[in-house]
Amino acid sequence: MTSQPPLLPPDGEARHLARQILAGARYAALAVIDLESDTPFVSRVGMGLCPQGLPISLMSDLALHTAALRANPACALLLGEPGEKGDPLTYPRLTLQCRSAFIPRGGTEHAALRRHYLLSHPKAQIYIDFADFSFVHMPPFAVHLNAGFGKAYRLKPADLLS
Repeated sequence: MTSQPPLLPPDGEARHLARQILAGARYAALAVIDLESDTPFVSRVGMGLCPQGLPISLMSDLALHTAALRANPACALLLGEPGEKGDPLTYPRLTLQCRSAFIPRGGTEHAALRRHYLLSHPKAQIYIDFADFSFVHMPPFAVHLNAGFGKAYRLKPADLLS
């Protein structure tokens, strides 16, 4: 028999914290399914938000995680960093289960994302136009917030939008 972890009902404070973590994330741990082993593979990726406030990343075709996402769009993002002191597991973190979608180059959506991404990631100017880089939307279908010891929530994707 499997037991479910105890979850608190979502409240305004949990929603606010989840939006804060999402808004402050500049990179994330990305979990994909590896093509060769058909097992989970985790990588660190640059992270931003699209104009609607949902996760996007700029990924190179040279990366293993890009090939994995092209083959299977299912993925998960882990956001949130521990502080300088104390137990790292007491700091809040956000897990997003997502279905990714690549944005074709040359279209109006790509151009708009390019402008928007550079506002928060100005150093990406160096490589953003390389032919092997693509924007990837990662809208979540499930949201899990661990706000610290004994404070776990399952939120809705709409809870991330203000």
